[in-house]
Amino acid sequence: MDINQNNNKDSNNNNNNNRKHNRQGWMLVILTTLITTFLVFSLMDFAGGATTKEISYDEFRDMVAAGEVEEVIIGSDKLTIKPRSQEQESLFPNVQITYYTGVVPDEGLTERLDKAGVRYYSEIPDTVSAIFWNFMLTVILPFGLIFIFMSFMMRKMSKGGGLMGIGKSNAKMYVEKQTGVTFKDVAGQDEAKESLQEVVDFLHNPRKYTEVGAKLPKGALLVGPPGTGKTLLAKAVAGEAKVPFFSVSGSEFVEMYVGVGASRVRDLFKQAQSMAPCIIFIDEIDAIGKSRDNALGSNDEREQTLNQILSEMDGFSTEKGLLLLAATNRPEVLDPALLRPGRFDRRIIVDKPDLKGRVDVLKVHSKDVRMDETVDLEAIALATSGAVGSDLANMINEAAINAVKNGRKVVSQKDLFEAVEVVLVGKEKKDRIMNAEERRIVSYHEVGHALVSALQKDSEPVQKITIVPRTMGALGYVMQTPEEEKYLNTKAELEAMIVGLLAGRAAEEIVFDTVTTGASNDIERATKIARAMVTQYGMSERFGLMGLESIQHKYLDGRAVMNCGEATASEIDAEVMRMLKGAYEEAKRLLSENREALDKIADFLIEKETITGKEFMDIFHKVQGMGDEAGTAVAEACFEEE
Repeated sequence: MDINQNNNKDSNNNNNNNRKHNRQGWMLVILTTLITTFLVFSLMDFAGGATTKEISYDEFRDMVAAGEVEEVIIGSDKLTIKPRSQEQESLFPNVQITYYTGVVPDEGLTERLDKAGVRYYSEIPDTVSAIFWNFMLTVILPFGLIFIFMSFMMRKMSKGGGLMGIGKSNAKMYVEKQTGVTFKDVAGQDEAKESLQEVVDFLHNPRKYTEVGAKLPKGALLVGPPGTGKTLLAKAVAGEAKVPFFSVSGSEFVEMYVGVGASRVRDLFKQAQSMAPCIIFIDEIDAIGKSRDNALGSNDEREQTLNQILSEMDGFSTEKGLLLLAATNRPEVLDPALLRPGRFDRRIIVDKPDLKGRVDVLKVHSKDVRMDETVDLEAIALATSGAVGSDLANMINEAAINAVKNGRKVVSQKDLFEAVEVVLVGKEKKDRIMNAEERRIVSYHEVGHALVSALQKDSEPVQKITIVPRTMGALGYVMQTPEEEKYLNTKAELEAMIVGLLAGRAAEEIVFDTVTTGASNDIERATKIARAMVTQYGMSERFGLMGLESIQHKYLDGRAVMNCGEATASEIDAEVMRMLKGAYEEAKRLLSENREALDKIADFLIEKETITGKEFMDIFHKVQGMGDEAGTAVAEACFEEE
């Protein structure tokens, strides 16, 4: 099919839809106007073309005496008075104004009316007309409006929209000019792009595959943590394929009414088949694709929607060039019937980028940012291990904002490192002023982390130490940057991590002979590493290679679930406690043996608030190689240089 014809067809369909909505809108306006006009004129007719006003009997007698009354109609329960001159009090200027008052026993009324020359007569009640109009307004009119409204709704339902359109698909259709994204805009996901490039090539050149006997995959599932670029990849496929691209979120199929989601699925696939070759993209498919069960908490609406998707995927032929893309970060909850070959034939992992991938991502997002010669993107990539594409894009943007805030027109390496800190630990909280004692405690705490890292050969080098509070709650922190990307950790490296994490608390106890609440996060992280060594990595002598935990929601929080009995769990706690106690004693030993360096570096940090890794190592090496007096002189020299 020619692409221009496809685009013209899309444009025509959109124009037709717009005309249909406009016609429906005008019909509703006209219908409302007619009903309003009918009600106004009915009320006017019912009122006899007159506006009435109640007066007291005394006012009526005064009007008769003053000669202001032209005619009086004597009814069974009221007197209707027609004045000689009209007051313009009505909303309708041409409508006659009449007055009425209650009937009061008055034997001289007829004499006064004759004397004033007023026409008067008794009214014969028109009960038939009153009953008719009462019946029209209270019965016929409400039922007529209900009938018109229901007819209007039924017409909309018969046109495939369902009641108020709730059964109609909400999928948005994109073409290349609307997405503006291609594979060049996606970095750090080379394997995923390669898999999707084959799909795009199949849509463009199906013959070279069919000649061999190959078939286009019916579906491809993009799996990975949030922020890795799954939706961006789907948009890039649309931009590269240059075919109609339907994009819809899984949550848009879920409604309160059973059957609505299934109706929307049918409508979506019907639209897509009429415009094949095309691509359907369902984001967050886990909203409707969860495993079916008979539990009390099962959702009939969601399960019917899932059944309809399975049926539609079995029903369409790939020869027309119809492809279903879906994205999720919870593949473990999806129904097995959805994942089998013949439905989602490919599972494409969109994982966190490695070092090279992070460098490529930084290059993509910094291509329009002015940078000076000091910028080293590889150093930034090393410092951001575990970051996803959205994190890196945010860091580049924060660096550019920081450069503008400081009055510069180019971004420097310092701006980038500050941006890394902002994303990881928050902005500097300058209004939080600690007293002198707290500054000393925080300083010794952070230097304890850094000093133990320098004393252990399996630790990562220190990049920066600061005691400036941050908005995410940290009163200070130590930034450590690995020298190279690592995919495995040895037992010695994990043990060194635990010792380094507990070194802050150890420094507090050694120097101040007390402990504070500042080590809560360190203890939490150290406990997590120790527990993983025991239950997942098989690094415990007591339990050996026994797997005692499994990871759930791997791409989200990575929560661990115990796979053992209560007695074993108690033994695990005891083993973790033993490991943490040993690491804590090791941290105290290292700091006690290097107390002089701990004091000198802490004093320097208290004075400067922030020091670099180079400054830290210079003081450490000089103090280590000299006596007390020489070490003090070195520290004072460092102060003077600053």
